[in-house]
Amino acid sequence: MIEEIKKLFDAAVKVRENSYSPYSKFKVGAALECESGEIYTGTNVENASFGATVCAERIAIFKAVSEGEKKFKRIVLVADTEKPPSPCGVCRQVMSEFNSELEIYMCNLKGDCKKVTLLEIFPEQFRL
Repeated sequence: MIEEIKKLFDAAVKVRENSYSPYSKFKVGAALECESGEIYTGTNVENASFGATVCAERIAIFKAVSEGEKKFKRIVLVADTEKPPSPCGVCRQVMSEFNSELEIYMCNLKGDCKKVTLLEIFPEQFRL
């Protein structure tokens, strides 16, 4: 576990338990730290119409934006996986809207974490 993200990791683990994932049974928690120091959490919410499903990362980001935050420092993702989980393509695109070099900590429940920047895992970001 990386000490600098302990608070975010714990918040992501906690919110993960609120996941609505009756189809995949794949619970994900996310904790987003804004440059202001505020932390917003999110968990995945599935839908029988799979396209209506929203990932934990996007929910955390949308909550932050709805509260007036648009400058993000880092995000921590937590799932019950063997290796640290990676954000999906849609989440990567949403993240890139706000910080193309966002720090992403991908962690499993065992505390194995991998730190990357969004630019490293999403170098060809779509821009208008």
